[in-house]
Amino acid sequence: MNIYSYDSKNSKNKWFRSLQIMCILLGILLLLSACGRGQQSSSATDSNANSNTGQSSSSPEQNTVPPEEHAQDEAQEELDPVQEQLNGLTLEEKIGQMILAGVQGTTLDDQAKQMITDQKVGGIIFYANNVTTLEGTAKFVQSIKKANQANPVPIFMSVDQEGGKVSRMPENVESIPSNGKVGQTKDSALAETMGELLARQVKLAGFNVDFAPVLDINSNPKNPVIGDRSFGSSADLVSRLGIAELKGLRSEGVIPVVKHFPGHGDTSVDSHLDLPVVNKTEKQLAKLEWIPFQAAVKEQVEAVMVAHILFPKLDKDHPASLSDVIIGEHLRGKLKYDGVVITDDLSMGAIAKNYTLDEAAIATVQAGSDILLVAHSYDSAKTIFDTLMNAVNSGKISKSRIDESVYRILALKQQYKLSDQQQASGDLKQLNADILEWGKQVNAR
Repeated sequence: MNIYSYDSKNSKNKWFRSLQIMCILLGILLLLSACGRGQQSSSATDSNANSNTGQSSSSPEQNTVPPEEHAQDEAQEELDPVQEQLNGLTLEEKIGQMILAGVQGTTLDDQAKQMITDQKVGGIIFYANNVTTLEGTAKFVQSIKKANQANPVPIFMSVDQEGGKVSRMPENVESIPSNGKVGQTKDSALAETMGELLARQVKLAGFNVDFAPVLDINSNPKNPVIGDRSFGSSADLVSRLGIAELKGLRSEGVIPVVKHFPGHGDTSVDSHLDLPVVNKTEKQLAKLEWIPFQAAVKEQVEAVMVAHILFPKLDKDHPASLSDVIIGEHLRGKLKYDGVVITDDLSMGAIAKNYTLDEAAIATVQAGSDILLVAHSYDSAKTIFDTLMNAVNSGKISKSRIDESVYRILALKQQYKLSDQQQASGDLKQLNADILEWGKQVNAR
């Protein structure tokens, strides 16, 4: 046996084993190093993620917003301007918004000032006895707006300016022919221009609301109160021309109020004097009287005036203006109207001869009316104000019911950007010329 040969082989085996061990150790070291780098990278990624989400990895509670604050922030973001304004009003201010009152004389007297200050009425209506010259009437209107500036909501300044025999404009403003005259033309373009001209008339004195157009259908020749105030005896004609007039008023920035729902055309009694009775069924009304009002609702009319008429086949106990069946079930429900509902004057004979004012005020609000119109007496406005305050405080009328109406009123005022700073505007000479030119077209047809 060669000893040297044996030793050389043994030496080689030892060297290979040493190399294998070194490779294994190196592999382990490399593996450990890679794992370390992976952990560092993961930590860095976690740190970046925490930084991006606004969270601290060491103290996650430090920057966390409490859930109740999140809810408050979301509620504020969702709050609309009308709701914000509503939330800022006192109960007295809210109830005041629901009253549209008349004034006495031709200048602002102390009682009117007190009514604006104490009852905070949301609107004023002018009648013929409040109108003098154009300049004097505009000054009177502006004095009311100025008196209301201490209140948080601008005031409605309203008037009945229909054309024809129902006109409140001074003599130096050219008169506009009646709806009946315009209806004979069957021309909706002329009716729309009529609305524009009526709006320009009332703006000359600073009014922002016009109780027009009349959507009653003149279906009863013995009717003592409608007649040529209506466009005619056809539902289609009254609808077409009435909506055209509405658009004309609206285009000039004046708020239109259609009247007199559910329809005053088939009465034989003047509701100013007594309570008319119309013995028509819902189906009969839907086939005639309601058609123009349905068109107005489709047109998203700003406000609807409800008449003092008894429809015993719908509600045998209450006239339309006090009826939950007619206002709530039909106008609000079946016709799906969600705009402002205004009563006709609650001091008219139809109501005064059959109800006390406080009874009527509570009934009409419970039925769904938003604005209670009461003219000719400061005491009447105070009675309504006190009645509604007491009704809410006693729980007879809920605060949510008041809020529902006041929301609609505020929404309308915001929609038209009403301001007590707004002045009378317009060019009388140009307006008169335009009325005369339009009148020629009406008469030529």
